[in-house]
Amino acid sequence: MTLCKLSARGDDYLEIINYYIKRVTKTERELLKKKVCQAIDENAEQIINYVQAVAKCPELGFKEERTAALTADYFKQLKLSYRDNLAVTGIKAKLKEQTTGPNIAILGELDAVICPDSPMADANTGAAHACGHNLQMGALIGTAVGLSKSGIAEELDGNVTFMAVPAEEYVEIAYRMQLREQGKIHFLGGKQELIYRGEFDDVDMSMMVHSSKNCPEAMVAIGDSSNGFIGKTIQYIGREAHAAEAPDQGVNALNAAMLGLMGIHALRETFRDQDIVRVHPIITKGGDLVNSVPADVRIETYVRAKTMAAIDAAHRKVDCALKAGGDAVGASTVIQTIPGYLPLFCSGEMNELFAENAKQFIDEDKIINAGHFGASTDMGDVSHLMPTIHPFVGGVQGLLHVRDFHVVDYQAACILPAKLMAMTVIDLLYDGAKSANNIKVNFTPLLNKKQYIQMLENYYS
Repeated sequence: MTLCKLSARGDDYLEIINYYIKRVTKTERELLKKKVCQAIDENAEQIINYVQAVAKCPELGFKEERTAALTADYFKQLKLSYRDNLAVTGIKAKLKEQTTGPNIAILGELDAVICPDSPMADANTGAAHACGHNLQMGALIGTAVGLSKSGIAEELDGNVTFMAVPAEEYVEIAYRMQLREQGKIHFLGGKQELIYRGEFDDVDMSMMVHSSKNCPEAMVAIGDSSNGFIGKTIQYIGREAHAAEAPDQGVNALNAAMLGLMGIHALRETFRDQDIVRVHPIITKGGDLVNSVPADVRIETYVRAKTMAAIDAAHRKVDCALKAGGDAVGASTVIQTIPGYLPLFCSGEMNELFAENAKQFIDEDKIINAGHFGASTDMGDVSHLMPTIHPFVGGVQGLLHVRDFHVVDYQAACILPAKLMAMTVIDLLYDGAKSANNIKVNFTPLLNKKQYIQMLENYYS
């Protein structure tokens, strides 16, 4: 566009002015991104050292004391004010002390998963970072480094909150129920508990990354949605008897459990393909002595699906199948349903910004649409309340939650995603935070906080 091609009308001059304002604004925004990326590159070695230190002290949910201490120390080095011991071990730091405008949360998960066969597993607990949460925490720290050390904070019309959250992996349910009984937590997932405690009340939108699987190269997979789930613990109570001399006098709780599991298998053909239902129980106690009729048998399971409506329909069927197993042999069936995680629904606008920034570093064929994934995350709970994204990144080899999961490229696994999240923050908060405000205005929450808490409460039974 040139001046000579336009007439002298006032609206034409206004168009010229707006055109050049947009071009200057874009140039200034790109300069801020370069500063942030340079700061991350200059501190890459320290960020990777932090990631490796976290990998050496894997801890399970609501027990992440050493990991939290390492993270708090890094926030201190960055001179970021923070609060700790949130939802037991969580930490929340802010880029700026006081500000107006949208507040964007960058999240990372403190906990490891149980994987005793991993070469990095804790010998006592079996915990290992076989899901890449240490890399995710590195991306969180890297984003904080870039936005704070680059000196661009005052150029952003809003704030950034860095949240190190506990207990994403839904494990050790008995321990978490004990914490709940003691009043130390109310819900069993870290983000759920932080929502309940009001730590998301001042947050307008959120983002985090997660390692992909079998993807050693730099890549970005943009996810649209994921399954949610609810949890169940099941106890079959029979009657003990001598297994050889008087089995007729017993009630075999293990047989009840086996029939209940067979009932679940018989249900599978009734689940609709589009609901992506997954039910995967394990027997956690099969009896006490081989010479005694089992009188106390226990099962844990998740019931997953793409929507809460599908989860509700499936888990009621599962309850019927489980109870039928007990009824068939005369055992009592005790089913405890507990809230799991809600399905994830990602913001399309935020995904587009993230993907556009990725194009500056990797070929477009390495930026893919992951669509829906069958696993679950408590980031789904957050996505019901605010615009949220949860992209996947490369740099690792092996499947998630198994012994061969390991990092092969720290640049791809945590340094690149730190740059992409920081750059996306700039897109959202620069120029009066127009982009963030537009996303907020166009976003309709699936639940408000009160509705969310009530939904989870209803699953306790």
